[in-house]
Formats: sequence, structure tokens, C-alpha cells
Amino acid sequence: MLSLYTRTCQECSMLITKRYSTSFSMGIQVFSYNLREPIYSIYGFVRFADEIVDTFHEHDKKYLLDKFKADTYEAISSGISLNPVLHSFQEVVNKHNIELSLIEAFLKSMEMDLYFHTYEDSLYEEYIYGSAEVVGLMCLRVFCGGQEDEYQRLAPYARSLGSAFQKVNFLRDIKSDFDIRSRTYFPGIDFESFSDENKRSIEADIQKDFDHAYIGIKSLPKSCRLGVYLAYKYYTSLFKKIKEAPCSAILNERIRVADSKKVYFLFSSAVRNQLGLI
Repeated sequence: MLSLYTRTCQECSMLITKRYSTSFSMGIQVFSYNLREPIYSIYGFVRFADEIVDTFHEHDKKYLLDKFKADTYEAISSGISLNPVLHSFQEVVNKHNIELSLIEAFLKSMEMDLYFHTYEDSLYEEYIYGSAEVVGLMCLRVFCGGQEDEYQRLAPYARSLGSAFQKVNFLRDIKSDFDIRSRTYFPGIDFESFSDENKRSIEADIQKDFDHAYIGIKSLPKSCRLGVYLAYKYYTSLFKKIKEAPCSAILNERIRVADSKKVYFLFSSAVRNQLGLI
């Protein structure tokens, strides 16, 4: 019966992923079958932690996050949780030997959002690592299937990809982060005087991350390469739209990629993969 419970919990994480992110869901669906469940479980965990600090404004966020953290470590230690998201996550952590240090860094970044509203250089780098790069490393643990040399070789590229994704999110959401959450993530940037020059500087930094990440994507195992490449294509397309938009546009609207474009990326990426062009 425990296997039925575990499968039900895994399906909860899959549902969460599909409800919150069409782009990541599409990428996961083209992974090899054995990789899908663990990546859904990682996404469900990070999404719920992020919801606590970003969405639950009418509740005691610190209490909820502290409880979530304690429940996470208890689930990993005991190998079970009555929280479906944490039960499916602990299965992945224990099966794939995901380091507690990665989880600790992630939860610390979530906690930082409760206390910091402006991120200067050191805090910014720490936040990017904990909120995004370690998520890439958790997924890489799954992708590499216990091959430590492969993991260590690909880890820098996974960090760059996570960093690029997060920075694009920051740039896309710069208005809502400031208006709703009173946050400014980019160091030295004043939202009230945000300029095209500021935007170009941030974009140059993001491009470096994407360029470095792509080297690693081409070296990923075939079981996950297409899915990761698909997420990369979605984000680079979003990034292209942001770069083409004037500064005034991103300060007044949330730039998106149409669902029809995402479907196009799915088929075009599959063709490139079949032809060995990734």
C-alpha cells in the first residue's frame, strides 16, 4: 500500500507542475519516462516553498516557511511524510543522494525573501545560487544517475542555466516584484530610475550564462537532453522578446511567449534532436 501512497504523492507533484508551468511541463514530458517523476517532485517542492514567500500575504509567512523546512528535513530523515509534496520529494532526495547542502541553500534563499528587499552583490550571488543554481544541480543528480564524474563535469553548466532562467524571470517580473513585493533583485539598480543602459548591462550578463549553459546542454545524456533544450529554447525566446522591448515596456507589462510558440518549439526541437543538431 505504501507504493500506492507514494505514486499518489508523485501525481500530486505532477499536477502542481502542470498547473504552474506549461513550459517546464512540456520539457519534462519529453524526458525518458524514468526521469519524469523525480523532476516533477523537485519542481513541486521548490514551487510550494516559493509560494509561501511570494503569495501567502495574509498569513504568517515565517511560521509557514519554518514549518515547511522542519517538515522537509523530517521527511528526508524518516523516509515518509503526510505532506504529498514532501513525501515525493524525499523519495527523490534519498534515491538520488541529493546533498542536504543544496536543499539548505535553497531554503535559505526562500527565507531571504522574507527579510531582504534590495539585493546587493554578495546577497544577489547567494540568492541566485540558492534559488536557482541548486535546483539545476538537484535535477542534474537525477539526470546523471549516480555517475559522479559526469555530475561534476556538468555541474558548472547546470548552475549557469539555472542562473540564466532566474535572471530572465527577474527581468520579466521587475515591475511586479517592485509593486507587489517591494523587491529589487539586481544590484545597484533603482527601479524608479531603471534605464535602457541598466537593461543592456543585465542582458549582457544573462547572455553569458546562456552561452555557457548551452555547452553543457549539448553534453547531457540523451535521456534528458531534449527536455532541457526545450526549456532553454523557451527561455531564450522569452529573453529575445525582452531584449527587443524598450525599457518602458518591461516596466509596464509582463512579456510572455505564446502557447502556440511553445508548441512550435516542441516540434522544432524534436526535429533538431533527431538530426543530432543539439
